[in-house]
Amino acid sequence: MNADEAAALLAHCSGFDNRQPSVAAAKSWASALHDVPFDQDARDAVAIYYTTPPQNPSERLWILPHHVRTLRTRLRNARLENFQYEPVADETTAEYLARYRGQVQAIASGAVASPNDRPALEGGPTKQFMRELEARGWEGLRVVPDDEGDVKAEVIDTVRRAGPLGIVCPACGAAIGRPCKTPGGTDKQPLGKPRTKPHSARLRAASGQTDQTPEERAAHEQRIREMSARHLARKQAAEDDIPDAEIVTEETA
Repeated sequence: MNADEAAALLAHCSGFDNRQPSVAAAKSWASALHDVPFDQDARDAVAIYYTTPPQNPSERLWILPHHVRTLRTRLRNARLENFQYEPVADETTAEYLARYRGQVQAIASGAVASPNDRPALEGGPTKQFMRELEARGWEGLRVVPDDEGDVKAEVIDTVRRAGPLGIVCPACGAAIGRPCKTPGGTDKQPLGKPRTKPHSARLRAASGQTDQTPEERAAHEQRIREMSARHLARKQAAEDDIPDAEIVTEETA
């Protein structure tokens, strides 16, 4: 885009924002859009910009060169959404590059209509592949009669997440897929703060282990209390071993 073409583009913009184009503005726009041609896509980019309402209703729209560049590129890329290269038999690398660029340019510019339908995969699995699946118990093509009761509910009941989050926590009652919660709650976390690790009871239930008996649970809690007591004792002993500070006076110095 040269200065004359930029001046024509600025005149097109003035129809939307009532700007006063100048020679200096035309030269500046030409410098910023030196690799962008003055074509219908550039004009359409201006129209797209001014048909999009601003985020702030009180804000005045004022198009700049980078808006033209971005919107023009977006407009041309939209035409290439479903593009597929049409090869020619026995073409060389140079021929491929030339034809590919030509097809892209023709569709992006609108000279050739862009593909309307997205390419779809055709065909299906081979009979041998299906026999292998069926031999392993796969019933993906099983026909479900209309009167089969509560099929959807049965599927939902049988589908579970793997790991501890696949079951309801027996300790805090956290639902399937939800993390365990700490006791108590706050205004921000009314159900309790989420735990980084699931409760031990949930881990045992997820792995198929039986829950602890009251005696085993009491023994486990007693071990925790004893460990806490030993930790506090060691901490208190370390504090008691700190020697008193020695006061140095001028006479003893």
